[in-house]
Amino acid sequence: MRLSHLPIVACCLALTCTLTLKAEHAGSAAPMDAASVQHVPDCDGEPCDAVIRGARAFFDRRLRDLNANGRSCADCHMATDHFQLSPANAEARFRFLQLRRRWDPEADDPLFRPIDADDFRTNGQNATDFTNLRRNGLIRVVLPLPLNIRLIDPATNQPSGEVVADVWRAVPSVNDVRLTGPDGINAWPRGPNETGGYQLDGRMGTLQEQALGALVNHAQSQNPPPPQLLDDLASFQRVLFTNHRVRELANALNAGTTPPDPDPPLNDLEQQGKVVFERACAHCHGGAGQSTTQPPVLRFHDINTQCPRPIDTVIPARFVFAPCAPSLERNARTYEITLANGTKIRRTSSDPGRALLTGFVGGPPPTDDWNKFDVPGLRGIRNTAPYFHNNSAATLEDVVDHYIELFKRVRAVAAPGVVPPVASTDGVHFDRQPTLEERPALLAYLRKL
Repeated sequence: MRLSHLPIVACCLALTCTLTLKAEHAGSAAPMDAASVQHVPDCDGEPCDAVIRGARAFFDRRLRDLNANGRSCADCHMATDHFQLSPANAEARFRFLQLRRRWDPEADDPLFRPIDADDFRTNGQNATDFTNLRRNGLIRVVLPLPLNIRLIDPATNQPSGEVVADVWRAVPSVNDVRLTGPDGINAWPRGPNETGGYQLDGRMGTLQEQALGALVNHAQSQNPPPPQLLDDLASFQRVLFTNHRVRELANALNAGTTPPDPDPPLNDLEQQGKVVFERACAHCHGGAGQSTTQPPVLRFHDINTQCPRPIDTVIPARFVFAPCAPSLERNARTYEITLANGTKIRRTSSDPGRALLTGFVGGPPPTDDWNKFDVPGLRGIRNTAPYFHNNSAATLEDVVDHYIELFKRVRAVAAPGVVPPVASTDGVHFDRQPTLEERPALLAYLRKL
């Protein structure tokens, strides 16, 4: 099979998974036969013609009218990788590309475009270092710096003239996006999208806005994408689900009927894990999409996944986060922030999160935007390793262990007599943290989501 045919095959596979056929009997209640069955595509309330066009566009590398760089949506949101991009697949594609180039110097894989090379800022279109993409599965996200935030030049230790910040982020799965996005619950005090959005920092309010950003910034479209293309891509994404149970949940919510439990049958250990999850995790991963924080827990918060990570200065240490790998640590930059009173402070992070959208830093903790991200959904999490916004947790075991240390840190840095809601079910006791004895049960439940 020629490589150029792979997107079409993937498209057909995706449509097979998402467009089920309903058999409807036209006529009396007589037994149905082949002649009396009418096959009707079920597009989950979306216009089927839009879904089909959107599927074709999602896998289309040409997009001729856009004058883009040859990337399709599926180059980063790989259908064979649960519509995300893992470091393993990025590396495999790079190695295969090098192998093809031994015989064909013109061989190409649009995933590897200079915009996502580590040396793009110095070498431009001649950039070739794809270490972040290959080793970490991260792509470059370029955000304009707020007026009160400047980057520090590591060579001079002085503010630089840069007007944008490059941060490196994972490619999240587009499965189950119909259950995420703005939900009108538990509003944050600042925009954009005070009640959640698309992308890891919640900066996109609609799937159309997200598709536009991807086509312009990652496919480098030189012509404006037509509105119908954006609508079609949104329709296609809204029929992508982790499994049929999640799909039925979304359809019930859309119809205003009682939603079914999307969990599969659970054994005793998995049921115990669900109880732990509801105590330790559901206050942040709440709601139908497991992506809505529950008051009084704040909508956006820092879970200390950025690099460098906090280190306890007390001996013996009260919490110990796994350090970032050197390939992630090197993405950290120092920022100088001018506060509202004119004071300048410096902070270092590999990704300041929503602070790059608002410039609001230094407010009463923890209500500023530094290192804050939106909460991702968890359905299908067993299939989407690695985890966190920077792919810094290789396994679900790493995720659970990170949260155990996070709960320890929340307790260690809390003011005397203060029990933060994120760590307490009653405001009195630090009782959300999973115990080591509960760890196997919690992991068993997460693997069933």
